[in-house]
Amino acid sequence: MALSLYAATVPSYRQILGSVAGLLGKAEAFCAERSLAPAEIIAARLAPDMLPFAYQVRSTVTHSIGAIEGLRRGTFSPDRSAPPESFAELETLVRGAETALAALEPAELEGYADRQMLFVAGERRLAFTGEDFMLSFSQPNFYFHAATAYDILRSRGVAIGKRDFLGRLRVKA
Repeated sequence: MALSLYAATVPSYRQILGSVAGLLGKAEAFCAERSLAPAEIIAARLAPDMLPFAYQVRSTVTHSIGAIEGLRRGTFSPDRSAPPESFAELETLVRGAETALAALEPAELEGYADRQMLFVAGERRLAFTGEDFMLSFSQPNFYFHAATAYDILRSRGVAIGKRDFLGRLRVKA
């Protein structure tokens, strides 16, 4: 049986977005326990030239449901707006993506596999098929930003481990 585009992306997006929501809760609790201003984590970076935690979290949404919305339009551009500034706003964003992904019909995504897709960032233009866009661009970006958000929290001392990143596994019952 061939692996569908839906099966190759959406269940994993949902799994990792669930873990990102859990990371947000742990980060917020960490700030409360240590009397830290939430901005100390929300604005934290791994390196000066990297984008902050809030951007990393938002980018998991951008490269999951946002990528699928791009498929619907036939074009995708990076989100250049300012990221959310609170844990509550970030959680709302992640939970909204989870809800939208849960409502997605597999057949819709399959219909976009061979569709022409254009990535636009300033003057840069990259042409993809829908499948190649999802599997070679958005999915790797999704994991990069989820791992970077996790790494920022670890670097700040939040007590999280690999299970927190993996989230709820889809094991055989």
